[in-house]
Amino acid sequence: MAGLLKWLALAMGAACVAIGAFHFVLGIDSVPGEGSAGATVDSRERYYGAVFLGYGLAWIWAARQSPIPATAVRWLAGTFLLGGIGRLLSMAVHGPPQWFQTALTILELALPPLYFWLAAADERAAARPAPP
Repeated sequence: MAGLLKWLALAMGAACVAIGAFHFVLGIDSVPGEGSAGATVDSRERYYGAVFLGYGLAWIWAARQSPIPATAVRWLAGTFLLGGIGRLLSMAVHGPPQWFQTALTILELALPPLYFWLAAADERAAARPAPP
């Protein structure tokens, strides 16, 4: 389980760093179907890109620890889940977004339970005494 958790956390971190950098560099042009929304929205997009890049670095930091801190994984996965819930709220208020955003919502709702489960399993395995 530890190997799978490490691989998934590293993959999540790398993906978030890449996505964050993409949004930071391109601003509003990184959002499918948005076009030009003005300086305020572009500024916000670049800010959120930097924050998402940092979020990805936090995943990478957690994945490089030994053992991987289950509490950090739970917080990071919970934040990801909260983002998916935010997208659901947006859909309820404004209707469906561009198709790729819907696909991201599915990932944001499906992956956190897997991370919660893996973190708990890894935590239990680390707590077991080593065989003599």
